[in-house]
Amino acid sequence: MTENYEVIVIGGGAAGLSAALVLGRARRRTLVVDAGEPRNAPAAHMQGYLSRDGMPPAEFLAAGREEIARYGVELVRDRAVDATKGEDFAVRLAGGTPSGGGRTVHARQLVVATGLKDELPPVEGLAERFGRDVLHCPYCHGWEVRDQAFGVLATSPLSVHQALMVTQWSKDVTLFLHTVTERDLSDEDLRRLAAAGVTVVPGEVAGLVVEDDRLTRVRLVGDTSSGEGAVHDREVLFVAPRAVPRNGLLERLGAEMTETPFGRYPVVDGRGLTSVPGLWAAGNASGFAEQVVNAASRGYRAGAAINGELLMADIDRAAAALRV
Repeated sequence: MTENYEVIVIGGGAAGLSAALVLGRARRRTLVVDAGEPRNAPAAHMQGYLSRDGMPPAEFLAAGREEIARYGVELVRDRAVDATKGEDFAVRLAGGTPSGGGRTVHARQLVVATGLKDELPPVEGLAERFGRDVLHCPYCHGWEVRDQAFGVLATSPLSVHQALMVTQWSKDVTLFLHTVTERDLSDEDLRRLAAAGVTVVPGEVAGLVVEDDRLTRVRLVGDTSSGEGAVHDREVLFVAPRAVPRNGLLERLGAEMTETPFGRYPVVDGRGLTSVPGLWAAGNASGFAEQVVNAASRGYRAGAAINGELLMADIDRAAAALRV
C-alpha cells in the first residue's frame, strides 16, 4: 500500500463508497479509510433505495466494497485520528494502537464521509430495541410496522411533528410527553394532535416492557403514593435520537461550520466542497437528513466534482509549463 494518493475518502458508508466508486472509475488513486461504524447497523433492512429496497445494510456495504475493488480503489479498516493540510492533506491513522500511532497517508483531495451517531434518551430498554421496534424514521420503517400501536417518545416540542408524521402509517398513536410538559406545546400543536387523533400522555417514561422478544408496553415513572407507574400497551415506539455529527476532522482542518437544530455541520456548496480548498463533506457528515440513497447521491456528486478539479488543475499546470 502506497502512502500517497490523489484522493483519500474517510468513511466507508454509502457516501464514501459512492465517491470512491466514481473516483476509481475515473482512474484516480483512491484510498478509503473505514472504521466500520455505519449508522444503520442496528437495522435489519434498509428501505426506500430503488432496486435495493429491503436489502440488509451489511450486504449493501459489502457489495459496495466489492465494486470499488474492481477499479483499484484501496480500502483499509482503520480510523483516521487526525488530519492536517499543507501542500497536500496528511491523514494520520490509528493503526490499531490506543495512542493512534499508525502511519500517515497523503492525498491531494480529502473527502470526509464519517456520518453521525445517534444518542438515545436514557430510558431503560430503549437502546436494546433500537432498529427493531424502537424506531426513528417512518420513511425507513413505517411500512413494516404499519397499523400497529405506535408510541412516540417526546424529547422536545419538535416531537409533535414526529407524532403527526407517523399517523400516516397508523391511526393508533400515543405521544408520551416524557421530558416535555403540556405547557411546552402551543395551542396549534394541541389542535393538530387532536385533529390527527393522537393521544397525549403526560409524565416521564421509565422504561419498556418486552415479552417474547417483542415490545408490548411502555411504563411511566410511578407517583410517590404507589411507586408503580402506569403502563400503556404499545407495539412500536418512535424516538428522535440526538444526532452527533462525527465532524472533528473537518473542524480541525478549519472548515467553516454552522449550527443547526440537529447539530453542527460544515458549510458546503452544491457539490460538497467545504470552505477549505480540496476538502469535501458527503452524506451525514454534511447534513442531518441524508438517507442512504441521498448519501450515495452526495458521494457520487462529490466524486465527479473532485475528478474535474484534479483534471483541470493538472491541465492548467501543464499549460503553464508550456508557456515557460
